[in-house]
Amino acid sequence: MQLDNNVVIAGAGQAAATAAAELRRAGHAGAIVIVGDEAHAPYERPQLSKAMLKPGAAPARHIRDVAAFAADGIELRLGRRVQAVDAAARHVELDDGSTLPWSRLLIATGVRPRRLPGAMDVPGRVRYLRSLEDAAHLARDFDEGHALAIVGGGVIGLEVAAAAAARGIAVTLVEAADRLMPRSIDAPVSAALARIHAARGVDIRLGCQAVALHDDGSVELSDGSRVPGARVLVGIGVEPNIEAFAGLGISDALGIRVDACGRTAIEGIYAAGDVASQPLAAGHGRIETWANAQDHAVAVARNLIGEPVAYTAPTWFWSDQGGTNLQVLGDATQGTRVVRGDEGSDRFSVFRLDDAGRISGCTTLNNPKDMAMARRWMRQATRLEPSKLADPATNLSDCQS
Repeated sequence: MQLDNNVVIAGAGQAAATAAAELRRAGHAGAIVIVGDEAHAPYERPQLSKAMLKPGAAPARHIRDVAAFAADGIELRLGRRVQAVDAAARHVELDDGSTLPWSRLLIATGVRPRRLPGAMDVPGRVRYLRSLEDAAHLARDFDEGHALAIVGGGVIGLEVAAAAAARGIAVTLVEAADRLMPRSIDAPVSAALARIHAARGVDIRLGCQAVALHDDGSVELSDGSRVPGARVLVGIGVEPNIEAFAGLGISDALGIRVDACGRTAIEGIYAAGDVASQPLAAGHGRIETWANAQDHAVAVARNLIGEPVAYTAPTWFWSDQGGTNLQVLGDATQGTRVVRGDEGSDRFSVFRLDDAGRISGCTTLNNPKDMAMARRWMRQATRLEPSKLADPATNLSDCQS
């Protein structure tokens, strides 16, 4: 491999596959090598908590066919891990002892689930959800009818709760905070989600933690109660996969620190997707969404080939929880709150406006058209009239001030 124009991508997830394809689309003619520690070609992770937990063996949905990577001249080194980087010599060392030279290195190693402490992390009983194998284990648990305790009331916990309840599994969801998804949505929307899931049979326990797993298949909570939990799914956050890059001085407490163009402090080294600590509001933050992994990777790929493109897209994600579609844009917890629809129903929208009447955030339940308009308004910095926005009889297109 020639050193003058080749790109090595550490990681083989959404960001890695997207960046590699974008490099080719943008005209990069040098070698591209993707190094991934899983044996599988890059695949879509959202399916793990939804389609792959339904009855029957749902086939894995890959981002691209292996043949498409080959046709683009993109080499896949699967089942291998980057374990060290020599920034001076410009090569990476893999876990089999081999090395790969690079002229530019893209770190897209993603994140991994945070684990339960010590004795509670019981193999075979405690599950995490990050890989195809993880989803297969959980689906088998469903097939066998094991009662499920879910630790963590975030997106993963709620999506799995919906999938399990739909299959008749006894589900208890335990959240340490006093409401669901407290970092992403406001309290009334949290309450609506709790109501929806409870109506499906999910036992929701807020303001407590799992403190012990007992041999009788129960899980002891911090309030002294016990809940059924022959299997336990843990969704208490994630940690960035940055160990291989620790000696480079390019990481912070959140991940690989980058500027708006995806550049680290070392020339020629970039980061994209979940592992990147990106400029966010007044500081930096990880944006753990499918949309960010996709769109950030496209922008960073352009920077790799010398086209300076600042990534400024607002945070946006969706979550399909059974028959409920939740979408969140921007900061959905701050600003003037304008509700469109009935918050006591399963379909409504909450818009957040700044002091100038522009969209700063939005949450929708089963209202994708409202979200599509909110995203357009945010891009266009449209000023809105709150009274019109709150009136479902007024067309969204007529809500401008």
